Amino acid sequence: MTPPVLLYGHPPPALFMEPPGAIQVSPLEPAGADLSEPPAFQFGSALILAPPGRLERGWVLARVIEVLPPGAEIIALAPRDRGGARIADSLRGFGCEVADEPRRKHRICTTRRPAVPTGLQAALDEGAARLDPRLGLWTQPGVFSWDRPDPGTALLLEVLPALEGRGADFGCGLGVLALCALQSPRVTDLELWDIDRRAISCARRNVSDPRALFRHADVRRSGGGQADLDFVLMNPPFHDAGREDRALGVAFIESAARRLKPGGACWVTANRHMPYEAALSSAFRHVRLAAETGSFKVYEARR
Repeated sequence: MTPPVLLYGHPPPALFMEPPGAIQVSPLEPAGADLSEPPAFQFGSALILAPPGRLERGWVLARVIEVLPPGAEIIALAPRDRGGARIADSLRGFGCEVADEPRRKHRICTTRRPAVPTGLQAALDEGAARLDPRLGLWTQPGVFSWDRPDPGTALLLEVLPALEGRGADFGCGLGVLALCALQSPRVTDLELWDIDRRAISCARRNVSDPRALFRHADVRRSGGGQADLDFVLMNPPFHDAGREDRALGVAFIESAARRLKPGGACWVTANRHMPYEAALSSAFRHVRLAAETGSFKVYEARR
């Protein structure tokens, strides 16, 4: 039997079709394998849509080289303006001989896993989860706002009242909003949802309250169960594969509306330029602007 291909992310179909039987290992794929864990089987090659951040990208490339056998083919690509131009240098730093070509605004690097890689541990350490003393939280490169407080979240925290009942944090990240919500003794339980496995892993370390329930899933597809929540908190994402996608936030708002009881509240923080007002007005009975700055706005929406 031919060993499966390790697949990280979703390369553009115009460049590469996903190989049959490939094993997805991106942390943004809830049904995929966890690249940080020891592999359950031997991979034969790798196809990687490399992430844009330097530390995150270095960790992914180093980990893929670590789990592949010597001589295994590695194809790594990314848009030129989102780290693609830096992939070849990263691979050469690990001892790889690299063929680098431009195609359709991407850089595509082809190499083979060297018999004796170099520099892997430094890249693995730089991109690993760590306790950040400035944040006071466990975090990891690649997670939303992993190395600094998010100002939109901070604005929501300024106006968020003491909450009660059953709630959810959609797109919980490191768990900052959840920690605030759980300060209220009248909160009975709180679901923390995130599509990023790394975020859920960090949130588990940051939020030790027994009322917290963790969900590694896409809230747009899995968060629309019965209307059983009293509140939902969210700082919805608006980038998909590095490109702005305003439909993401709208989908989060619609999922919140499906989960909330009549009278339940959805608290949303967002960049000022994100046009969520129409979606909120369509899904909720009452919407008010609770706070705003030159860059951010916070809404309270009631079912």
